[in-house]
Amino acid sequence: MTHNVETITSEQAEAINQEHLLQFLSFTLGREEYGVDILRVQEIRSWEPVSRIPNVPAYEKGVVNLRGAIVPIIDLRERFQLGRCEYTALTVVVVLQAKVADRTRIMGVVVDAVSDVVDVNKKQIQTAPDFGAKVSTEFITGLASVGGRMVMLLDVDKLLSLDGVNDENDNSNK
Repeated sequence: MTHNVETITSEQAEAINQEHLLQFLSFTLGREEYGVDILRVQEIRSWEPVSRIPNVPAYEKGVVNLRGAIVPIIDLRERFQLGRCEYTALTVVVVLQAKVADRTRIMGVVVDAVSDVVDVNKKQIQTAPDFGAKVSTEFITGLASVGGRMVMLLDVDKLLSLDGVNDENDNSNK
């Protein structure tokens, strides 16, 4: 009796593993850690003063000129109602690209600090729990345990299509 046992090389095993891995840029807001798809990150910039826009919510800090494009800046800590925090040398702006209504939009989000780039196996992403109507989890795609810490994975498209981001703020490339 013969058994047909197929062996795979370490290179093939690595390719299979890579197929199931996603990379996220992780950052902190208070004591919590969040992650965004690394492919949506355009750049990471240190905090710099912005041009304020009148009559916008407090979490919309203003706009900056980024190589000729006017980019809205949102403070995620304030947007998530985690309270205000003084900006420090670690405070950064993560410039993200979102696809909203068949357009690409660029927006900067202020975060307390960038942690690192983490690899997450697609199969290990857990769905966000339902906290009821009082807590919105619409922009959380899932939760992942990375190195013993919990990282909330954010949907950049939903996050940047929330209220306050409309065609007037559209810096799209069709």
